[in-house]
Amino acid sequence: MFATEIFMHRFLLASAVRTLNPDEADWFYTPVYTTCDLTPWGHPLTVKSPRMMRSAIQYVSKRWPYWNRTEGADHFFVTPHDFGACFYFQEEKAIQRGVLPVLRRATLVQTFGQKNHVCLREGSITIPPYAPPHKIRAHIVPPETPRSIFVYFRGLFYDTANDPEGGYYARGARASVWENFKNNALFDISTEHPPTYYEDMQRAIFCLCPLGWAPWSPRLVEAVVFGCIPVIIADDIVLPFADAIPWEEIAVFVPEDDVLRLDTILTSIPMDEILRKQRLLANPSMKQAMLFPQPAEPRDAFHQVLNGLARKLPHPKDVFLKPGQKVLNWTEGAQDDLKPW
Repeated sequence: MFATEIFMHRFLLASAVRTLNPDEADWFYTPVYTTCDLTPWGHPLTVKSPRMMRSAIQYVSKRWPYWNRTEGADHFFVTPHDFGACFYFQEEKAIQRGVLPVLRRATLVQTFGQKNHVCLREGSITIPPYAPPHKIRAHIVPPETPRSIFVYFRGLFYDTANDPEGGYYARGARASVWENFKNNALFDISTEHPPTYYEDMQRAIFCLCPLGWAPWSPRLVEAVVFGCIPVIIADDIVLPFADAIPWEEIAVFVPEDDVLRLDTILTSIPMDEILRKQRLLANPSMKQAMLFPQPAEPRDAFHQVLNGLARKLPHPKDVFLKPGQKVLNWTEGAQDDLKPW
């Protein structure tokens, strides 16, 4: 789900919008695979990510003149971490860190999106997490398959390894879902991840998309692609590509404080509203906008990113610095981040 940085790079290498003449370029892209350094458990090792990013920017700024003209204001970076360029998976520490100082003028393309949050800078482009299109499309069931499951969810309810006392992970929302609805016949919820997971989502009416450590979740992509109405439990979430996907029309939003009433909220939705949401979700363009296929396809997530970048053009004149002018403080930030890579 963190692999967008790799596939965005591959897409741009073959894209018609790429130019080899930097004087023709509206934007500069530097591929930095900050999520490819993994822990033994397969999670991104964010400790080294800031140093890796600083190292890449130092290299670019010393080798070519283009970064120094704007200190990155006409550059974009893909940062698909839990909390984007704050580079940490737990919110409290991510807030303390803030966005890596050397990226403060750049445009960030990131999965993290939450209103009024230090890890989402104004002008950032919020994207869906990566979900493998070939794998998803290999599990499509016939459209006439009945949706016999009312509410579906597979995933963690507690993260005892990182939150041994409970209550901090998912701000307690997932734990509340489990404790209140594990024995409710309308809710098919479990920590088990069956081989029929994708097929099961296509048999469900509602798919829970609660926050985890961060507000976003790959279930959001899966729910939209599989036509399962997303039930978004993540206060103040900023969703991807709002101009292409009418989230208010296709999803159900449940405040975290109202999880106790989840069954009442969902059972009270009129059938005609459910059918209307399902018809909207059946639109192929809706599914296309959430996926990063290889090769790229019209109106897919790659092209939604390009649309987002295009809307930020032309760059205002004040992004270009005067000769010798400096805005960024390269010595700002955590001491460990300043170590050479």
